[in-house]
This record gives sequence, structure tokens and C-alpha cells, in this order.
Amino acid sequence: MKTLSSYVCGTWQKGSDETQTLFNPATEEELALCPRAGFEAASIAEHARERGQAALRAMSLVERASLLKQLSVAIHEAREELIDIAVANGGNTRGDAKFDLDGATGTLSYYASLGKKLGDRDFLTDGEGIQLGRTPRFWGQHIWTPRQGFALHINAFNFPAWGMAEKLACAILAGIPVVTKPGTASALLAWRIAEIIVEKSILPEGAFQFLCGSARELLRELGPQDAVAFTGSSMTGASIRGQSEIQGNHVRLNVEADSLNAAILGPDLDSDADAFGLMVRNLVIDLTQKAGQKCTAVRRILVPEALVDDFAEFLISELAVIKIGNPAEKTNRMGPLASAAQFKDVRQGIDALAEFGEILCGGSDPIADRGYFLAPTLMRARDIRAEAIHRDEVFGPVATILPYSGSAAEAAELVNLGGGGLVSSIYSNDRPWTEKAVLGMAATQGRIWIGSDKVAGEILPPGAVLPQTVHGGPGRAGAGEELGGLRGLELYMQRTALQGFQGLIARSFGALEQDD
Repeated sequence: MKTLSSYVCGTWQKGSDETQTLFNPATEEELALCPRAGFEAASIAEHARERGQAALRAMSLVERASLLKQLSVAIHEAREELIDIAVANGGNTRGDAKFDLDGATGTLSYYASLGKKLGDRDFLTDGEGIQLGRTPRFWGQHIWTPRQGFALHINAFNFPAWGMAEKLACAILAGIPVVTKPGTASALLAWRIAEIIVEKSILPEGAFQFLCGSARELLRELGPQDAVAFTGSSMTGASIRGQSEIQGNHVRLNVEADSLNAAILGPDLDSDADAFGLMVRNLVIDLTQKAGQKCTAVRRILVPEALVDDFAEFLISELAVIKIGNPAEKTNRMGPLASAAQFKDVRQGIDALAEFGEILCGGSDPIADRGYFLAPTLMRARDIRAEAIHRDEVFGPVATILPYSGSAAEAAELVNLGGGGLVSSIYSNDRPWTEKAVLGMAATQGRIWIGSDKVAGEILPPGAVLPQTVHGGPGRAGAGEELGGLRGLELYMQRTALQGFQGLIARSFGALEQDD
């Protein structure tokens, strides 16, 4: 059985003898050992700042964009091998694995194409120039430049490829070296991708380090020019946010945490509407893809009281045909939970939520003798305002139907009880109703996805995190923001206001003229 190593300070290192075992969650077979500690945090930080920072700062935005394109190609070339690893260690079906890997390469490719248009410079212009005096001679311009530190990326277990790549793409394009730490349960896939990155020698030395183990000591080495991007539980996010070094050194921190995402069926739809069927299909994806272990998955389903029975019947019938089992068998469309810990947590979560609702399908009972398999679980709330429904996320194939009056105001009120979300979705053909719902809930959501009959045949599901728009959310969702085109670079750059002679500032630091 292999022991995973870390690529730090220019070499592969094995770490301490204290390890955690990685399993195949479908068979419970032991696959690898992951070290918990044993790396010199101060040396890792110094290597990133001294070697990686200097190398990336010497490159233009266009040159960094070329690195991202090469990374995308290298990962895609190993796609079949990586799919097999994701199936074995992540409990992914082939479709789940492709979703993760293609999201990774697609995001890298998008930022590569974005960077190609930014010119042979190492700064970004922010907005138009501004006249500051009585004449244009006294001029102002905001610019973004790379910060003089490194980025620590702490990723979740559910998307070991995509999560790593989306953070990496923004940081490298911004000119900031990266130390990336994978979620341990599925670290085998991230480790192999790291091997590919190092083998291909695409990134300059120090620009990329891979830490397979605890990041606790490295967090203590962060300074005011460094940044942390974290994806995971709100509890861990709060712990990082409260660390004295993070606060005392004013370290930039982006947190993407728990999210009780909602899907709302408008009262104007019935089972004949295309948008009605679209909502059912998207909910099936959310309850089965990655076994429901997605930060964007819907946990609360708002359905008008008059439509609840019909809607539940349609959704349950679609879930009933999903074949669950070992994802190595291609006929299976849903795999297991990612780990024994996840399996235990989700089962306990289902039992806790069942106190506030009726289980319509699924439940907490295992459906196999080996492996961490649960059936998709759908509940109907008895009290649609019960605190637990809007407070406790069960991170698995679990969602609760909330029968509501059909009022746009009530729908927004119920969504807002979640305390802040990454993405909520609205299904309606009624424009005034949709407008009212959007404006009523926008302050608590990072993204609102709107489905209607007009887009039912071409719109991507709300669970797809697109690099063109922001990903993140307020409140319990972490109060962070990633991606969103060039907005994703801002965590790693400093905005500075320049003031002076227009002839100098406009010529040297103004916006590039784009070709028609």
C-alpha cells in the first residue's frame, strides 16, 4: 500500500509516521496512507515567498495564462487514469468523476483564455480613469498588482480536482504562488494531479507546493501579504477565522462553507410545464451526483401546498429508477458516501431531521452490507419554519420539501431563514412573481439561478459552478467570493489608487485598447 507524499521546498517528502488510511468507500478496501504532519512550515512559506513569488512576478499576465493552458492540457491528457482514481477513492461514478475533472480543466482553460487578453503587463486596470482637478491634467486611476506573499488553499474532499484547480487558476494568473492542501478522504486524486503538475515542470519552482497533511502549522506562518482560501465546514472555517495569527497579521481569508440551498417552484407551474420537469431533473442530479455531497446541492425544496403531492410523486418516481452501487460498475448511477465519517454523519443527520418531517423515500438505513451506501432521502416538513430545517445541513443525498402558500414574499422569507447560501434556484414563468422573489432573497444568496420554459432545453443546472460568475455567499455560506472572471484574482492582488499627471498615468497604467 502506497504512502502519499508532499511536494514542498522543491522535493517530494513523506512526512511523519503518523498517517490516516484512505479507503475505497464502495468496498472499504484500504488504498493508501496519508501523513498527518512532519513538514517544516516555516521553510514551506519561505520557499513560496522567495522562489515562487520572484518567478511569477517576472512573468506577464499573458505568460501566466499560458501556464494555465498547459496545466489544463496535462490534466486532460491523464483523464482516464484520473477517472479510475476518482471512482476508487472518491466513490464517484464515471459521470461524477468527469464532472469534477472537466470542471477543473475547463476552469483552467477559461482563465487561460481570459489572461491572454490582459496584455504584456503584470497589473490590472480597475475601471476608467478619473479627472480629479479643474482640468484633466490631475488624473486618478485604480490598478491591481500582485501581493508579495503566497496563497494557502485548503480544499474539501468532494471535488479534489475542481476545487484545487479553480483556486490555483486565479492565484497563478494573479502572480501568487500556491500551497494547496487536499481534503484527506479523497486525497489520492489530488495527489496524482500534483504529481502530473510536478512531472511536467509547467510551473516555476516555488509557484506550486502540495501539502498532504495538516495545514495547522502553516497557518501560523502567514503574514499580511498572504491569503487563505478555504472550502469546508463552517465550524472549521470559523476556527481558521478566529486564529490569532490570521487576525493579528490581517491575513486575507476567503471562506466557502455550509449552505442550505433552496429550490422554489412558482405557483404558476404545473406538471405540464417544461420548467416543472426541469426542476425535477435538477433535483435528481443534486440528490444523486456525488451522493449529494456538493456545496451547491439543494437541501430545501419549496413547493406550493396545492402542488406538493404531484411534485413529490414525480420526484420520487425519478429517484426510484436510479441504480445505486459500486461506481466501478458502469450501470450504477449513484455511488457511496465518501468516507465512514461522512456515512455516520449523514445517517445521524437524517435521523435528526426526521423529528421535524415525514420521510417520503430513503432513510438512514444502509442499503448494502459493505461500503457507505444510502438511498436518496426525501422528507416533507411538518413545520416549514422549524429551526433545524433551516440550520442543520445534512451533507449527503438528503432534501426536505417545504409546502408554502405560493407567495413570493413567503418563499423569500423561508429561503432567508437559511442564514446565507451559495445558490438558490427559482422555477417560474411569471416575471413579476420572479422579480419579487429575487429581490426578496438576493441579499442572502451568492447566486440566484432562474429556470423557466424559455431556457429549459439549454440552461446548465444550478449546481454547475461557472468561472464567469461568482461562487460564494454571505452569512453561514462563509461570506466569501471566488471566481467571477477577473473578480477571482482580487483576493491575491492589491488595489491602489494612482494620482498624478494624466499623461503619465493614462499612458502607463490606463486600460489597454482592445482590438475590434
